Amino acid sequence: MIHALTPYPAMKDSGVPWLGQVPEHWDVTPALAVYKPREIKNKGMIEKTVLSLSYGRIVIKPEEKLRGLVPESFETYQIVEPGNIIVRTTDLQNDKNSLRIGHAKDRGIITSAYMCLETTDRVLNEFGYQYLNAYDLLKIIYGYGSGLRQNLDFKDIRRMPVLVPSHDEQNAIVRYLDHADRRIRRTIAAKQKLIKLLQEQKQVIIHQAVTRGLDPDVKLKPSGVEWLGDVPKGWEVKRLKSVCLDIIDCKNRTPEQVDDGEFTVVRTTNIRNGQFKREGSFQTNLNNFTIWTQRGAPQEGDVFFTREAPVGEACLVPAGGGLCMGQRMMYFRPDPTQLNSKFLLHSIYGPMVQRYMDLELNGSTVGHLRLGQITAIPLLICPVSEQEAIVKHIDHKSEELDKVISRAQSEISLLREYRTRLIADVVTGKLDVRDAAALLPELDADMLPDEVETDVDELELDEGEGEVEEEGVEA
Repeated sequence: MIHALTPYPAMKDSGVPWLGQVPEHWDVTPALAVYKPREIKNKGMIEKTVLSLSYGRIVIKPEEKLRGLVPESFETYQIVEPGNIIVRTTDLQNDKNSLRIGHAKDRGIITSAYMCLETTDRVLNEFGYQYLNAYDLLKIIYGYGSGLRQNLDFKDIRRMPVLVPSHDEQNAIVRYLDHADRRIRRTIAAKQKLIKLLQEQKQVIIHQAVTRGLDPDVKLKPSGVEWLGDVPKGWEVKRLKSVCLDIIDCKNRTPEQVDDGEFTVVRTTNIRNGQFKREGSFQTNLNNFTIWTQRGAPQEGDVFFTREAPVGEACLVPAGGGLCMGQRMMYFRPDPTQLNSKFLLHSIYGPMVQRYMDLELNGSTVGHLRLGQITAIPLLICPVSEQEAIVKHIDHKSEELDKVISRAQSEISLLREYRTRLIADVVTGKLDVRDAAALLPELDADMLPDEVETDVDELELDEGEGEVEEEGVEA
C-alpha cells in the first residue's frame, strides 16, 4: 500500500522542528484558523443520547453504564453534532498511552470535561480530524498542555501549527486514508476473530480440567451449589479468603506518572485473558511506590485481579518486582499448602467463578465487585498435587494455541504501528497520495467490512483510559 507512494517533488522548511520539510504549496497556519471551540450545554435535557470517548472513537454509551447517574446530571453535559472533534484534555502527565481524539458520527451529549471542536472553512472536516489524530498518535499533543496537571485548553491548541493543502488535495488524502484504514481494520478484525476462536478452544480445556480433573471416570458428588452441579469426590468448595494468605486491594486512585521512575504502575488495561501486558503501563518513583504499597507489594506467584473496567481479568504477577497497582486493581497471595497460584488463575476463568461473578453483577459487563464479594468468590479445591498435575495438563494442551494467539497479536500490533505511521506521513506531507487516491475504486456497501476492529486486546477499557469519570449524582 505504501510502497507505491513517493515524496512530493518540491519541499520547503516548515519552520517547525518536528514537522521538518513540508510540501512547497502547503500553507502552515496556526490551529485557531482551522478549529474553533464549541460548547452548547444540554439545558432542558434536549438530548438524551449519551456519548463516550473510547479508544479514540466516539461511541454511544451502553445503557448499563448509565446506572448511578440520575437524568438531571446530564444537563451539565455538552451537545455534540456529527463531525465535531472531541478532545480528552485532562491529566496529560499521568496518562500518555490512551487515545485522546475522537470524531463524532452521531448527535448526542458528552461530558463537559472534554473539549468539543468544529472545523472552519479552511479544511474539510475529515481532514481536520485526521490532522489532530496524527498529533494524538504521535504524542505531539502532550507538548502543549499547561497548568499543574498538564491539562489542555483551546488557548494551548490554538497555537499548534497546522498544515493546510488545497481542498482537492485534502479530499484525496481523506479518501486514501479512509481506504487504507478500512483494509487495515478488515485484516485486524479477521485476526481478532481467529484469536477469539482460539481462546474459546483454550477455555474448553480449562473448564473441563478445573471442574472434573484429569480422570474421565472420576466419581462425582453433589457440589452443594445449585447451579454448579456435581463435582469430583475429594474436591471441596471453598471461599477465596480461606485459601489465601493475603487479599490486597488498591488505593482509590492511580499514582502519578514519572517517566524516569524505576517502578511500574500496573493498571487494569495490562491484564487480559490471563496474560500480563506491559503495554499501557507507566513508571513512577520510589516515593509513590512506597505509598502505593503500604498495604503490600505484589510478588512473583501472586495473582493480579481487576475488580472493575473490566471485572474479572486476572494474571500471574511477573518476576522482577518493582510493581504497584493503579486503581481498580487487587492481588491475591494463595496459601501454597492449599492452592497453586496458576490453578487459582485458571479457576478464575473457569465456569464456577465466571458464573458467580455474573450473578453478583446481575449480568452486567461494566459493573464492579465490592471487596466482600471478591473475598467470597467460591473455588473448587482439590489436593495441591492434583492442582499441579491439572496446571501441567492445561499448559501442555494450550501451548500451540498460545503460540498462534501470540503471533496474531504481534501482527495486529505491527498493523496498528503501520497505520499510525501512514496517517502521520500522509497528513504531514511526507508522502504524496494524489495519484494513488485517483486510482481507488468507488466505495460501496460490499466493500465495507462485516466486522469492526475492536481494541479489547490493546488498551482496554479503564475508566481513566479513553474516558474520564463522568460527573453526576449517585442515584
